[in-house]
Amino acid sequence: QVLVAESGGDLVQAGGSLRLSCEVSGLTFDNYPMRWFRQAPGMEREGVACISADAILTEYSASSEGRFTVSRDNAKNTAYLQMNNLNNQDTAMYYCAPEMKGYRYCSASWSRPAPYHDWGQGTQVTVSS
Repeated sequence: QVLVAESGGDLVQAGGSLRLSCEVSGLTFDNYPMRWFRQAPGMEREGVACISADAILTEYSASSEGRFTVSRDNAKNTAYLQMNNLNNQDTAMYYCAPEMKGYRYCSASWSRPAPYHDWGQGTQVTVSS
């Protein structure tokens, strides 16, 4: 079973920054792309960013491009999401998940949560104006 543990969420003022972390166990971490998702109350879970297994290629959603940076440390089995210039629309629970489709690069459908199911508890990000 894959276990993920997200951390780093907090209450932050608009315009501020946060760095989220995601520690993963139960798989060979450096074989899989890693993704970040978020889910606001009453909304569907949406993909935010994806990074290839070798940390060379990244993908971002339209809402995160230019403000968020995804990275990973394969020696620590940990992925990160640096979030800058936060705004109210970034308020959500943030989750991470590997993409387990047999590719080392983010697929064309990386931003779709399904069929992954071993979700962690997430980490709450709240942006105040």
